[in-house]
Amino acid sequence: MHKGEVWNFTAADFLVVDDFEDYDIGNNEIWWSWKDGLGYAAHDNEPAYSGNGTGLAVGDEMTQSYTEETIVHGGNQSMPFAYDNNKQSKLKYSEVEMTLSDLRNWTVEGVGVLTIWFYGAASNSAEPMYVVLNGNALVTHDNPKVAQIETWTHWDIDLQEFSDQGVDMTDVHTIGLGFGDRNNPQSGGSGKMFFDDIRLHR
Repeated sequence: MHKGEVWNFTAADFLVVDDFEDYDIGNNEIWWSWKDGLGYAAHDNEPAYSGNGTGLAVGDEMTQSYTEETIVHGGNQSMPFAYDNNKQSKLKYSEVEMTLSDLRNWTVEGVGVLTIWFYGAASNSAEPMYVVLNGNALVTHDNPKVAQIETWTHWDIDLQEFSDQGVDMTDVHTIGLGFGDRNNPQSGGSGKMFFDDIRLHR
């Protein structure tokens, strides 16, 4: 018998909303979970989805997983996110939304902060970045040029900001990410972002 090394385990201090590691081409493409402006064809007994009417396209058909595999914050994949707020037939803002299935109670384990990691580009048009819960409770980033930050940066949002808008934090059923002025849509610019490691922290 050989005496092994002592292993230490520390519980993570966050809960994962989405780390984008599970998406692939096996009937599990990212745009089926994160619904964008393009939509998708019928699959697995689910009807076709024509898109949400915004100028947002999620995913990258040039990679093996249809996610971003080079510009990542953690793990091997992130979400590529192309926005275009100047399409004539669109709503003049760009948004993608995911319906939550498992982690809907955002009060467990004493969590109180939503953290979103993002990566932009200097060439992106400066458009307001926002996150929306349950379809209508919206918080906008305080930097109007946030899309031009070309390094991995985290955005921490106190969950009280959503609670103050009437969200029942024990039943969060959708989360959306977007660019533009959702409440006063107007023609704007375009760009490409990457998102990763959406988490809930104490």
